[in-house]
Amino acid sequence: QLQASGGGLVQAGGSLRLSCAASGSRFIFSINDMGWYRQAPGKERELIAAITIGGFPNYADSVKGRFTASRDNAKITVYLQMNSLKPEDSAVYYCNNRGPSFWQWGKGTLVTVSS
Repeated sequence: QLQASGGGLVQAGGSLRLSCAASGSRFIFSINDMGWYRQAPGKERELIAAITIGGFPNYADSVKGRFTASRDNAKITVYLQMNSLKPEDSAVYYCNNRGPSFWQWGKGTLVTVSS
C-alpha cells in the first residue's frame, strides 16, 4: 500500500515536500525504480519524476529544475521536494513503481497552487 502525504494549499512560488510511504517488503521496494505521478482534473495521470534503485532521478520537462525526487530505502519512502510551484502544478500526486505492473494505487495527496 502506498500512502502519499504533504500536500496542501500554497501560493504560486511556494514550496511543498511530499512523502510517500510504502507498506510491505523493504526488499521489494528497494529493487524497484519508483515514480511520482500526478493527475489534474480532467487529465490523465502522468509521470513527472522517477528515481532509480540507485537513487538517480530524472524529471519531466514540466518540473525539471523545480522538483527534486529522492528515496530512503530503509524507511520505504520516496520524497518529492517541490519548489517554485505554479498553478499548473495543481493536481493529486501519487507514487508507485515505474510499471508496467503497478502496485495498488493509494489515494494520493492533493496539491493546490493559487495564483
